[in-house]
Amino acid sequence: MNDYRDYVTEVTQTLVDIEQWFAGTPDRGVLDRLLARFSPQFSMIAPNGNSLDFGALQQLFETLGGARAGMRIELSEMHGLDQHAHGATLSYRELQSDASGVLNDRRATAVIEKLPSGQLRWRHLHETFCQ
Repeated sequence: MNDYRDYVTEVTQTLVDIEQWFAGTPDRGVLDRLLARFSPQFSMIAPNGNSLDFGALQQLFETLGGARAGMRIELSEMHGLDQHAHGATLSYRELQSDASGVLNDRRATAVIEKLPSGQLRWRHLHETFCQ
């Protein structure tokens, strides 16, 4: 049986950093730490179908820093789909809310690579809005 604990921790901690950054933490170190979690070859399919690379992700994070006061991200239904010597693929559900009460409910599939050093980096993310 595969042990996904390190990968689950990576997803959870990344979303904590995203939550803090979007909610408006004044600590620029959060953004630096957040961006370091993603591979330079990162790709993403956003819920609206748009494709992003690492540069677009960086711009998105810089633009949305502090833009969602009271941002909260609740994770559920997380489970591993595949694990191998170079990483793992996980699936999870993410419910986002903020001070305005706006909710985004989405399912995500994340491909996380494991570097020879043992460091984990996000390589690909695909998100789909839930009804």
